[in-house]
Amino acid sequence: MSEPTPTGNPDSSQTPASDTKGKASATAGKPEQEEEIDIDLEAPETEKAALAIQNQFRRFQKKKK
Repeated sequence: MSEPTPTGNPDSSQTPASDTKGKASATAGKPEQEEEIDIDLEAPETEKAALAIQNQFRRFQKKKK
């Protein structure tokens, strides 16, 4: 299976939004290469995050009606 992510900053492997704008314009016209994302779906932090997102979405749907 995949290796667990380091316990440091969970977003350390992601680039800031300002960096992605420069890369997007530099690669314009070239086919986009898919970025492989390695997330440990068995990690308790991942489960907690998923539940929090689902709860917020449910609240949004209720409020929307």
